[in-house]
Amino acid sequence: MFDSHDGRGIRRFAFGLALLSLTAVSVTAWILSNVRREQEIVARLIQHLPESDLQVAKELSGDLNLQSSLSFLLVLNIVATAIAFALVVRGYLSSERTLRDVRVLSADILASMDVGIITTDKNAVITSTNPSSRELIGLDGDGVGTRLSEIDPQHALLDEICEEITTYHQPIRDRDYCVLRNGHPSTLRAGCTMLHNRHDEQIGMVIHVRDVTEKTLMEERLRRMERYMGLGSLAAGLQHEIKNPLSALSLHIQLLCERLDQESEDAEVAELLDILNTEVRRINDVLDGFRNYASVAELGRAPVDVTFLIEKLIRLLRPQAEHQNVKLVADLPSEMVGMIQADSTRLEQVFLNLAINALAAMPEGGTLRFEIAGENGNVKIAVSDTGAGIPAEIQGQVFDPYFTTRNEGTGMGLALCDKIIRQHDGSIDLQTSDEGTVFTVVLPVGTVESGGAMTERFGAE
Repeated sequence: MFDSHDGRGIRRFAFGLALLSLTAVSVTAWILSNVRREQEIVARLIQHLPESDLQVAKELSGDLNLQSSLSFLLVLNIVATAIAFALVVRGYLSSERTLRDVRVLSADILASMDVGIITTDKNAVITSTNPSSRELIGLDGDGVGTRLSEIDPQHALLDEICEEITTYHQPIRDRDYCVLRNGHPSTLRAGCTMLHNRHDEQIGMVIHVRDVTEKTLMEERLRRMERYMGLGSLAAGLQHEIKNPLSALSLHIQLLCERLDQESEDAEVAELLDILNTEVRRINDVLDGFRNYASVAELGRAPVDVTFLIEKLIRLLRPQAEHQNVKLVADLPSEMVGMIQADSTRLEQVFLNLAINALAAMPEGGTLRFEIAGENGNVKIAVSDTGAGIPAEIQGQVFDPYFTTRNEGTGMGLALCDKIIRQHDGSIDLQTSDEGTVFTVVLPVGTVESGGAMTERFGAE
């Protein structure tokens, strides 16, 4: 991620300066050697010259002394060059240390970020990664040299946004996609910008990825609370505009039945009145279910032992289970897995609804199993049956309000379960096959702070 051209240029300059200095020293040494040899030759010649030629010899010797002085000046120049070279080397070493410190600091910054940073070349081949990106994407090693198209298919969006930015040359921000991490669904948010060098030439792309699972859940929770508040107002209006007239209608039907019982025994009229009563009760049930689903009443939180709650539910269900030839099985922990802060009445309603649905899925008998386990600071409760399972085409609708496959149901049971569990900052999921269905509820252990505070603020609990 660092441009090292400047460092290479400094190294070339220092090497050239050193070579020039060595050359100058060599030339100086050669000149000094020649001058010394010439001086020795002149000294020997002077000894054998007649006196008439001594004046010329002395002039020649003076010229040689001048060359020696020039050589001395050249030596001084070489010394000065050597000092300058030493200063250059010192500056170079200092710049290398500074560059190394900057690299270390940059690496530390990238390593400390909770955002994944990935750089690639123009062919979408990874050139660098930071620890967060390796953790989020699940790369083996540093991933350098790997094409984006070769990483986990769950992260195919990263390669797509690189292709898009290569085509349109526009930054891409906030593209969300879902992945499965450690067995749990997570939401990642990715973006991409072009990577330029110091000459403003594009040399690749920079991809940033961060985990926004908690933020997404919070936003979804806010939207749900706003929807519940709107539904609460609507439910209050329906209670006034529909249920009150229905109550009057039910009362008059009852009075009519009493009078007809006294004056006539017409079976057809009695059947029609019975149908009216049944349909009025059905409308009342629908309104009650809608009111409960849209309720904005606060939860009455208190410490709850889920194991005790399930044991109590099993005792309640045993008569009906024996009547249907359904075997009740409880896989309960020998030790307490942790107290949860919850509304026990609402949780009883959730597990009772799940158990009733399980019993309805096994009209000819089977096994209804409850399992409780502690997991990563949560309590996991699984309610499973051995029925025929839920068809694939309707699995995505089972938690929708008013969706039901039974004629006598209102379709609000599972929708209400989903709402209550999410009010407790938990989750509810299902797995189904031809051998049965498993509903898994996960609730946090201890006092709920963030979610509880938020929902109380909006008055939606």
